[in-house]
Amino acid sequence: MSYLDNLLEDTQVNWLTIKDIIIDKFWIMPATPEFKDDEEIPYITSKNIRDGHINFVNVKFISYSDYLKLSLNRPILSGDILISMIGTIGEVAKVKDTDLDFYGQNMYLIRLNNDLINTDFFLHFFDSPKIKNHFHAVKNNSGQGYLKSIDIENLQIPIPCPDNPVKSLEIQKEIVRILDTFREHNTELTTELNKRRMQYKFYSTMLFDNIRESNLHSIVEVCHIEKGITPIQKAIPGKYPMVVTTAERKSCETYQFNAKAVCIPLVSSRGHGVASLNQVYYQEGQFALGNILCAIIPKNEEQVCSKYLYYYFQRTKEYTLVPLMKGGANVALRINDIEKVKVPIPPLEEQARIVSILDKFDRLTTSISEGLPKEVALRKKQYEYYRDLLLTFPKD
Repeated sequence: MSYLDNLLEDTQVNWLTIKDIIIDKFWIMPATPEFKDDEEIPYITSKNIRDGHINFVNVKFISYSDYLKLSLNRPILSGDILISMIGTIGEVAKVKDTDLDFYGQNMYLIRLNNDLINTDFFLHFFDSPKIKNHFHAVKNNSGQGYLKSIDIENLQIPIPCPDNPVKSLEIQKEIVRILDTFREHNTELTTELNKRRMQYKFYSTMLFDNIRESNLHSIVEVCHIEKGITPIQKAIPGKYPMVVTTAERKSCETYQFNAKAVCIPLVSSRGHGVASLNQVYYQEGQFALGNILCAIIPKNEEQVCSKYLYYYFQRTKEYTLVPLMKGGANVALRINDIEKVKVPIPPLEEQARIVSILDKFDRLTTSISEGLPKEVALRKKQYEYYRDLLLTFPKD
């Protein structure tokens, strides 16, 4: 039995409606202030409430005098809870000191009684899909759809140890601490991954910028280019890897190449008339190649290292390959255009040095990015388990 299980095992719970745990409430109604880009007060709508926070991106602005008029009888204070009522339904955010001053519309404001309930405990409770599903089930479906204030006020929330407010708040605070720990750990992992990616981008840019204009050779001078021949959807699975336009390899019963190669998609990653190339690929040994890619293979590995070319195109594809893509609905690269691309070819020792540096960053980034989803999934399950535990207190 976990620490939290022990904490809650003998805890008496009272289910109170939201109207029982608030000291104030009002609907921030639509208003008609004058909007001007050079004014200073953000004016938000329900679409600006996401993931427990207020997003001030893409907002309109009103004057300070209009703000004072609007907020005179319905002020928004630090610690208040805003609930979206129209369009985006049931999103919740806590107003922070750093959010003030602002105003808005189509939100329901509640001011919690902090002698009864911890604000962050309330927010975790509202994070459950069960709550959002409830709001979507009871909303009025006319027009954009909207919630009524009674739909919010009659919602029930569990309050542990209702006869002992001090102990109740202690339990709520401990639950918040545990749930926040899961979230913070995920944030730390994601931050670490982003730092490594930024380091990789910085060093790869620096390495290639230093040699960008030196000893240039067209691809056709130093490499063979050959189009893949295997229809991706019709390939018969087998023992050979097959390079396709995803990071994960498929398999094929036959192989086309036995070499070290840079594999470049010949079709846009986005389609619909947009030139885009998300990724190039490196493969060596015996492998099949999908028929919407081509393989670039050095004529002489003593002159050009294939792994060096892979890193070069991966880092420079936005200005070496993407501008070559042509077409209307189906944007594509042509092999004869790739052949004309000029690539800096430094001495083999320098190519090896660049590959060695970028290999280290690639291994580090890959190990983090492969481990991160598993760790995030684990923490997410833990978080959801304990969060949902709050919703499964028995009701009398």
